[in-house]
Amino acid sequence: MKAYLSAFRLRRRLELQYRGAVLGGIICQMFFGLILIAVYRALYAGKPQTMPLREITSYVWLQQAFFRMLLASDPELLDKIRTGSIAYDLCRPLNLYGFYYARIMAQKLMGSLLRAAPMLVFAFLLPEGWGLMLPASAAGLAWSLAALILGLLCVSALENITMGFTMRTLDSRGMQAMLNMLLMIFAGNILPLTLFPDSWQPVIRLLPYAQLLDAPIRLYTGQVPPEAARGVLQLQTGWILLLIGLGILFWRQNQKRIVIQGG
Repeated sequence: MKAYLSAFRLRRRLELQYRGAVLGGIICQMFFGLILIAVYRALYAGKPQTMPLREITSYVWLQQAFFRMLLASDPELLDKIRTGSIAYDLCRPLNLYGFYYARIMAQKLMGSLLRAAPMLVFAFLLPEGWGLMLPASAAGLAWSLAALILGLLCVSALENITMGFTMRTLDSRGMQAMLNMLLMIFAGNILPLTLFPDSWQPVIRLLPYAQLLDAPIRLYTGQVPPEAARGVLQLQTGWILLLIGLGILFWRQNQKRIVIQGG
């Protein structure tokens, strides 16, 4: 366990070094947040939706604040797979899946926290209809934070499955592009899942992508009441266990058939 904690801490420190990238990401996400809210305000002016506008604006800001949690990969691992230097990691006396799971989790966590803190302060200061609303209740805020942690575990498991496919194809672009497309659509980043057709709701709410940020945001805004939060967290936990189990099996199969080329 100490080895995995060390990998987590080292990756966390590495993420803290890219301050210029953090600042650029904050400015970029603030800009896109304002653009999206302007689009939704125009949409609601023409045809109001069932989801109140203040919840839409909060949804947008929370999605933008934790955008890094969704779309972040480990470039060092991708390079090791491509060049074959992952062979050195195979000599480590630890589970390779757990080692890189800890790394990607640290990367996503620190990248999100560094961007989310100033963005959420900025969003709270905006006028009503543009900014972030207060949580629906103290209990809803507590449950949403718990769901956010589980969402981090879930997206890290998804990322490691993508890395497992990369070990077989040696090119991450295809699988990474597919995962990013699914994340952008079914995690609610492009369009809040509440605005999808009603016939889609029973399916998209159960997908693993909805457990990443959509579930915590719905708890925050009160769309899911605190008394129903246990069911949301149980669904998230189920997906985490399933995805981690599949990832471990996938990585083990890859390690059995891995071929290191070069010299």
